[in-house]
Amino acid sequence: MPHPEPKPDDLFLTRRELLCRSGMGVASLGLGAILGSLGLTGQVRGGSTRLISPFASRAPHFPGKAKHVIHLFMNGGPSHVDTFDPKPSLAKLAGKMLPVENLRTERKTGAAFPSPFKFEKMGQSGIEVSELFRHVGESIDEIAVIRSMHADVPNHEPSLLLLNCGEARLIRPSMGSWVTYGLGSDNQNLPGFIAMCPGGYPIQESQNWQSAFLPSVYQGTYIDTQHTDVEKLIENVRNNYVGLKEQREQIDLLQALNEQHREQRQRDAELEARIQSFELAYRMQLEAMDAFDVSREPQHILDMYGPGTQARQILIARRLIERGVRFVQVWHGSGQPWDNHDDLEVNHRNLAKQCDQAIGALLKDLKQRGLLEETLVIWGGEFGRTPTVELPTPGANAGKINGRDHNHWGFTTWLAGGGVQGGQVYGATDEFGFQAVEQKVHVHDLQATILHALGFDHEKLTYRYAGRDFRLTDVSGHVVHELLA
Repeated sequence: MPHPEPKPDDLFLTRRELLCRSGMGVASLGLGAILGSLGLTGQVRGGSTRLISPFASRAPHFPGKAKHVIHLFMNGGPSHVDTFDPKPSLAKLAGKMLPVENLRTERKTGAAFPSPFKFEKMGQSGIEVSELFRHVGESIDEIAVIRSMHADVPNHEPSLLLLNCGEARLIRPSMGSWVTYGLGSDNQNLPGFIAMCPGGYPIQESQNWQSAFLPSVYQGTYIDTQHTDVEKLIENVRNNYVGLKEQREQIDLLQALNEQHREQRQRDAELEARIQSFELAYRMQLEAMDAFDVSREPQHILDMYGPGTQARQILIARRLIERGVRFVQVWHGSGQPWDNHDDLEVNHRNLAKQCDQAIGALLKDLKQRGLLEETLVIWGGEFGRTPTVELPTPGANAGKINGRDHNHWGFTTWLAGGGVQGGQVYGATDEFGFQAVEQKVHVHDLQATILHALGFDHEKLTYRYAGRDFRLTDVSGHVVHELLA
């Protein structure tokens, strides 16, 4: 396309433009070194440098065994004493007040509430697993069960943000954003970080997968997996009017115009992300149609994962990891959360039925494909639930006495694959399951351990913003080396 003749006015700058360009020019000298250290610049003919894809695969601080992450997030707080932390003492004190000092909960709670579910020792390790997760229990020797997790407060909103973003109140980048910022992605035709949540956003909405002050390209891409049609899963994934060749020509023209626009605005980060999204959207047309279409799986794989939305999105998670996506978060319980203040026996059984078979299948499927050793699988919620029954509260549990309250003092999370030493239980809550008492693991410790499995020193994976260095673990966190092989 011919360029227009230059105008004399183009040779002059206003005072504001001169100061702005000069100031940004000095800053760009340091920016070049930073981008180079991150592997975001490349040599072009003539020895000059150019900006390459922000998702270009990059090496971590040290060789990590995990290359990808699947985060199975049980929204609402599943009960640890009904899933992976059996407490027979509750049966002995059923209907009686617990002899626990400083029993502090969000609401007034009552007497001991024994689990209505049976536990069974499974695998060679003999770890006890609830009947709710028998399929998961079949792979218990691949799993490290952390029974001593604890968070800061018993409320959903801050606990969700603490677990996902490392900070309960202020805007901070999510774990998936930190990971893709540090490692990039192995597939340039799909987003590096995908969050799948059927039926709409959870509490705190997109803040759970936000990039905050990190470049916007590292924000999670939300997929509403209630849809089975790929063209509904991802809006406008296919252009029914223009072919790929014509689209490529349009994109090239658009990118050239955008490049001029970007240069005039000192390469604004949000503008950069928007421009990158155009290119990614074009490349996704073929790759996404394949990755999200589970009908392309053989029937025995579909049968192994089972029916339903949860089974489908967990199978999609495996397909995404298989194609090089770095971080996949799978939400369960956005419509009907694990937040069972009443009817816990019925609700927990229904929720587990939706995902147990598929999670068990995921672990086996990853292993048989040789992907488990490089894929870190995380299971858990933002907190656990009390070992006591919750008393009737107006507007909370409809006058019923058959549920549990929030409990951030002690709960369970488990890890598998990706350098995890499976077949072990780490830490413990007290004999009733109220609070962590042995080898306590704070949420920041969990995050530090996850980053270590990926090859990062959590204290060095930082981003300078507003005059200070920020990191996922804030100013705390210790790696739990015992959890890693």
